[in-house]
Amino acid sequence: MPQHPKRFNIFPPCDPLQSPTTTIKYHSRFPLYFPFPSLLLPRIKAMATKLFLLIAVCVLPVIVNANRQPFRIVGKVYCDACRAGFETVKCSYIPGARVKIECKDRKTLSLKYSDEAEADATGTYNILVEDDHQDQICYVTLVSSPIKSCAVPDTRRNRATVILTRSNGAVSNIHSSNAMGFLQDTPAAGCQELLHSLQHDDE
Repeated sequence: MPQHPKRFNIFPPCDPLQSPTTTIKYHSRFPLYFPFPSLLLPRIKAMATKLFLLIAVCVLPVIVNANRQPFRIVGKVYCDACRAGFETVKCSYIPGARVKIECKDRKTLSLKYSDEAEADATGTYNILVEDDHQDQICYVTLVSSPIKSCAVPDTRRNRATVILTRSNGAVSNIHSSNAMGFLQDTPAAGCQELLHSLQHDDE
């Protein structure tokens, strides 16, 4: 006699009121099970948890390392050809000028950090500062100028304060400081007219 396909339950015996039973025709002595989405939900949750942990392990170190990157202080050093006390069209930037950064304790004023840098061909200096200096006062000062006729620091523009902490919500590692200047020994030609015109414009 020909054998007819057997009908198998894809679920083991259970309460029919809680889980409906679905049957399929299968030409085998082994039953074939197709789980319902409700049975897959725990597996999906477990996979989602594993995926979240994997992302946390891979992404969080990147964020932490980004916050540990050193601060980069960028600024310019100029020669005040008119001895005006500020930058004018007569000013020129000084390649090779040396600057120094210092961080002091806010209460005791004891020195906590110090480093020096030299300006490049455009008169721009870059200083890398490690760590966070939240409880310290940090500033960049002029050290020396390679131009003998413009080597006297302007006391009005010889220091620039910089804030080196991320506790204030700062995201970028690059901090720009105010330009600092040396005074030229003798004012350049045309400075008197220039300063007069600037004064007239302010009025």
